[in-house]
Amino acid sequence: QVQLVESGGGLVQAGGSLRLSCAASGSITIFKPVGWYRQAPGKQRELVASISSNGRTTYVDSVKGRFTISEDNAKNTMYLQMNDLKPEDTAVYYCNAAPQSRALNWGQGTQVTVSS
Repeated sequence: QVQLVESGGGLVQAGGSLRLSCAASGSITIFKPVGWYRQAPGKQRELVASISSNGRTTYVDSVKGRFTISEDNAKNTMYLQMNDLKPEDTAVYYCNAAPQSRALNWGQGTQVTVSS
């Protein structure tokens, strides 16, 4: 199975930026669409951004205009650029196939904490 490793999370002040990376042990192309999920305390896991094989992207309304999903197929790596971060963005972020019903294995995720 493809192993996914998320990185790039950390502590940031509201209004700051972070860039998350998702490294795959094998090609993620065959699993597209792929995307970034997050799970905040007391909430269910939510798909916040996705990218298809033709490069089309989707975003949940709460992050639209602030987050950008991208990929480097040669490196089997996906990214999530997060700008103008808000306290409500605080969560553990994961990458996987989209929608969630297609996800077969989960990595450890990376913690994003935004202070007010």
